[in-house]
Formats: sequence, C-alpha cells, structure tokens
Amino acid sequence: MKLLVTGFDPFGGEKINPAIESVKLLADAIGGAEIIKLEIPTVFNKSLAVIEKAVREHQPDVVLSIGQAGGRSAISVEYVGINLNEARIKDNEGYQPSGEKIYEDGENAYFTTLPVKAMTAAMKAANVPAAISYTAGTFVCNHVLYGVRYLAEKEFPAMRSGFIHIPFLPEQVLDKANTPSMNLDLIVKGLTAAIEAIVSNEKDIQARAGETH
Repeated sequence: MKLLVTGFDPFGGEKINPAIESVKLLADAIGGAEIIKLEIPTVFNKSLAVIEKAVREHQPDVVLSIGQAGGRSAISVEYVGINLNEARIKDNEGYQPSGEKIYEDGENAYFTTLPVKAMTAAMKAANVPAAISYTAGTFVCNHVLYGVRYLAEKEFPAMRSGFIHIPFLPEQVLDKANTPSMNLDLIVKGLTAAIEAIVSNEKDIQARAGETH
C-alpha cells in the first residue's frame, strides 16, 4: 500500500505550521505501507494542483492531508468536506474568495472514505487526544479535503482520501492566552496511529459517534 501524506506551509502570519513539520517526521513506512510526504501551499487551487500532480506521479492508494486548526485541543479526523470557498483571511497569495464553489460540477459535499472511527480510536488507544470533526471550515483545508475527494470520484475511484486537523504547537501559543496546543512528538505519535488504522481498516469500525450541536 502507498500513502501520499500532505502538509501545508505556514499561513496566517505564523512562522511555522505543525502540519508540514509533523509530516516531515513521519517514518518512511508505517504498518507496512510506503509513506510519500508532500508539502503543499496554503493557496486555493494551487494546493490541489500540487496534489493532483503527485497523485498522477505516484498513484497512491490513499491521500491523507494534514492541516493546522489553531484553537482545537485534540487531533481532529474530518468527516466531510463541503463545496464552498469562504475565506475570512487571505491565502498565501492574497486570494480571499467568498461564496465560491470549489467545483461547479461537484456534489454539495463529499464524505471522507477513510475509517474515521478506527483512526480516532487508535489515537486514543495511543494516549493521544483525538476526536471526529464534522466541519473542516471553509478555508484551504476544506478546499483540499473536498478537492481531493472530487478528484478521486471523477478519476481515481479506488483511491481513498481524507483529512486530519492538528492543534497549534506550544511555541505558537506563547502570546495566545488560553489557547490549547500539542507538542510535535505527540502529534507525530497520533498521526502514526491514525495511519496504522488506515492501513489495517479498509472499512470503518462500528462505534457510536456524532455531535449534539
């Protein structure tokens, strides 16, 4: 099995992004699967173009994208991406879309095809705070979650894909009072457990999840 794991570069005024930093530290093989690591720009459209090029080159079985979700206290396995670009801040090339569809011919939403419950359970079993998330926002993270799923649906039906959000690093919250963070080693431990669950679970486990609000 071959996994393409992507991580964003820094954005929003931050000097570091735990997404790409954690991806760099992943082993080259996890659970017997080859891990291909890719840095992507925090830029609408260009991020997807970089991933699509890598997909065509490497033909991965799975694409797992990692992004920063400052303010969250746990590693969040995203469940769904929506067909909307709505940016509160500009991307790294100054683009700030509003009310824009990612793909005009795409569905309103695509669900991940990764075993989100198994991934979350595996991280918790490794003593890493983790949860399923039902919103990936409307910035470039959601753009990538939705866009890669769109690519798979249109051209690579056997390819599974999904997205994980991770918290700030401790050094990012020194001037952000009451903002949670997670150290890099723990993030890498969690991502490794999640990838092991992807490799060993083609279908998700049976477990109750969800949110009341």
